Amino acid sequence: MTKKVGSAGKFGPRYGMKLRRKWLEVDRKQRKLHECPACQRRAVKRISTGIWKCRKCGTTFIGGAYLPKTG
Repeated sequence: MTKKVGSAGKFGPRYGMKLRRKWLEVDRKQRKLHECPACQRRAVKRISTGIWKCRKCGTTFIGGAYLPKTG
């Protein structure tokens, strides 16, 4: 993983730069800490597809596949 391609480096030369850049944008949004709907702390991480958990208060809730809030 390099600075230039980030986590999209795992794909190597496959799929083309345009798709890898789009995937990288979604991946960065998904992996950042999100705000908890219960305690309003930035401590929510994705456990599985659509399942999110606050690391501070322990609240588990469902949301979108890539972001906890949809719509």
